[in-house]
Amino acid sequence: MSSLRSHDDSWDIATSVGMTAVMVAAARARETESAQPLIRDPYARVLVAGADTGVWERFLDPAMQEQVAAADPEAAALFANMLGYQAVRTHFFDTFFADAAATGIRQVVILAAGLDSRAYRLSWPPGTVVYEIDQPKVLEYKAATLAEHGATPHAERREVAVDLRQDWPAALRAAGFDPASPTAWLAEGLLMYLPAEAQDRLFEQIGELSAPGSRISVEAVRHHDENRRAQMRERWEKMADDLGIERTVDISDLTYNDPHRAELTEWLNGHGWHATGTPSVDEMRRLHRWVPVPNQDDQDGFSTFVVAERRS
Repeated sequence: MSSLRSHDDSWDIATSVGMTAVMVAAARARETESAQPLIRDPYARVLVAGADTGVWERFLDPAMQEQVAAADPEAAALFANMLGYQAVRTHFFDTFFADAAATGIRQVVILAAGLDSRAYRLSWPPGTVVYEIDQPKVLEYKAATLAEHGATPHAERREVAVDLRQDWPAALRAAGFDPASPTAWLAEGLLMYLPAEAQDRLFEQIGELSAPGSRISVEAVRHHDENRRAQMRERWEKMADDLGIERTVDISDLTYNDPHRAELTEWLNGHGWHATGTPSVDEMRRLHRWVPVPNQDDQDGFSTFVVAERRS
């Protein structure tokens, strides 16, 4: 379980859970600037560069991967998988939104939106409204930074500045959300920061707001062996020390490795949805982004990409 989280903690873009959004944006920037990118995010680099975390800006340097390999070849494979995973995850959920839009869905909700730039970088059909839910300071930073660089959204973007532990359904309705219209929901990079009971409550609330035909896609996580987590923590700490990176936060301290967490595909299928799950490792292999790591369980540390449609 997490040792740094509390029921009423908050953050901006450079602290606590907010920093993880910068890490993900850094991975998107690296992918965008690679030779054959799976995704393109022209806004990721500026979002990272302005965050002033003192850590994730280093990830923008392509030479960092060579430095990791020189310090620890096995860690280099883990690092490559981390970057590949983020690219594949982004690609999967981009495709989800394209498929949802093709069915006529014009109402989108991105939960814990962080530095997600899909409202700006994806081609949305006319009439699409994208609701972004997150902490106020995180949304403020993103909107201000992108405005400074002349970015404009390709859909009507509405901020819902509320913590998901509060009455976010009321805040979403107040922003104009229509529960009678089919919705495309996204929960990416979220569930690991919720304990099991909060995860269940979140999807109960989503179900209450979802008209038939609504769709949801989720990065679903599972309980991981604590010994394995400790080994990974030690490896990443050593890598950071070897590269001279200041360790201001340990992501594992921000997450909930809850043994009581529901298997999401099963849960959704039992609560009015038709759900399927794709192991992220399988998707990484399909897109040629998997790097074998000696002595590692291929499934450990990775997630399942879930897609579901509301039946009733």
